[in-house]
Amino acid sequence: MFKRLFGRERQANRAITEALYTRIVAAARQEPFYSAWNVPDTPLGRFEMLSLHMFLFQHRLRGEPGAAADIAQRLIDEFFLDVDHSLRELGISDVGVPKRMKKLAKMFYGRTESYKNALEGDDHPALAAALLRNVRPEVQDWPEAAALAEYVFAANRALAEQPSEDICAGKLSYPAPQAA
Repeated sequence: MFKRLFGRERQANRAITEALYTRIVAAARQEPFYSAWNVPDTPLGRFEMLSLHMFLFQHRLRGEPGAAADIAQRLIDEFFLDVDHSLRELGISDVGVPKRMKKLAKMFYGRTESYKNALEGDDHPALAAALLRNVRPEVQDWPEAAALAEYVFAANRALAEQPSEDICAGKLSYPAPQAA
């Protein structure tokens, strides 16, 4: 028991979780999203892009057994810990964090459902509409939503081609957005 709690296996699992989460965050922070595609470079805009990339990761590992399922759960836990930490850094009080976390979790899971339905239905316009609704709710028209939707489909294909064994070893790569 003590070996599992404090041993090498736990350290290796932590290293894999950190490596994967670092890659997800890096993918979400790629500069073309914010410069060429007008994703707001604000805490909420960054949350949207991180949520989108976390969704893609979770979607890739959905239904995978064993270690992949465990890693998917650890990564979603890490994501919400990071969101909690970010709220506190923004100055949200200890009393206000749980209420905001509940709202952000609801937002995340609502988005994942609409993104999943669009991906599985190969419905590019529906994905672009969902992205417009979520990433740029303050505007009625966001031409870059179609380019972001195409990126999501490309990222989904790229992740599907990556072997589960590689992902479980901490290797993960997202494509670079091709800004026009």
